[in-house]
Amino acid sequence: MMYMSEFLSRITWKYRRTLAGQFCRRMAAIKTAVPIISFSFDDAPRSAFYAGSEILMSHGARSTFYVSLGLLGTQTEVGPIASRDDLVRAVQAGDEIGCHTFDHLDAWQTSAVKFIESVEKNKQEIGRILPGTTFKTFSYPINDPRPSLKSKLEKYFDCCRGGGQTANVGMADLNLLKAYFLDKRNRNDINSVRRVIDYNASCRGWLIFATHDVSDNPTSYGCTRKLFADVVEYAARSGASILPVGKAWERLRASNSEAASSK
Repeated sequence: MMYMSEFLSRITWKYRRTLAGQFCRRMAAIKTAVPIISFSFDDAPRSAFYAGSEILMSHGARSTFYVSLGLLGTQTEVGPIASRDDLVRAVQAGDEIGCHTFDHLDAWQTSAVKFIESVEKNKQEIGRILPGTTFKTFSYPINDPRPSLKSKLEKYFDCCRGGGQTANVGMADLNLLKAYFLDKRNRNDINSVRRVIDYNASCRGWLIFATHDVSDNPTSYGCTRKLFADVVEYAARSGASILPVGKAWERLRASNSEAASSK
């Protein structure tokens, strides 16, 4: 019975991912002379704001924190969540704050109406907490989205990020950008992470790393300080520009515009 349950779970996951990936796409060319790597943190646990940021700052790099402001200051399965002061310091340091819905809603299981309401609430709250700050990018919580939700969110954000464990190469769907999660799957396998960095470098693509907490004893959703430090160091040595998600897309968009105007 356990085997059958696991089998059905995998089939369901594959079905959802296929639907999410094939419909309501907003395609854009990934054309850049220098490969790009972005680092992002979902849910915004405090360890990401401290351990994660400290490691990135040692390489002169900044990141994107995808926040569900309804969780601010609470204790969750990925540890203590950041405070308002943590967000203020991050913005002052040059990090990007991205949207993750106010209530951390499941992107597949939640109705589009309720989901958009939570996006709007998060948008209003960030304006109250950090006047002048707006969300430009989005990360889907928990699961990939239903296609109908993708088409609605493109009106709110420059780009939206999912998972997929690969880089964005050639053409990418701005409504569902690929990301490579650093978590229990690769915690003891730095070579698999290095291979995707090498692949991104050879294709001059855009690789977006994602994780949650960063600590010596991470949850299953996060990674160790050592792994994160090793990944950031290897990323820096790959010759890639390390940019927050929003700034990465701004550079790519400018590159695409230049290419179009030169024709």
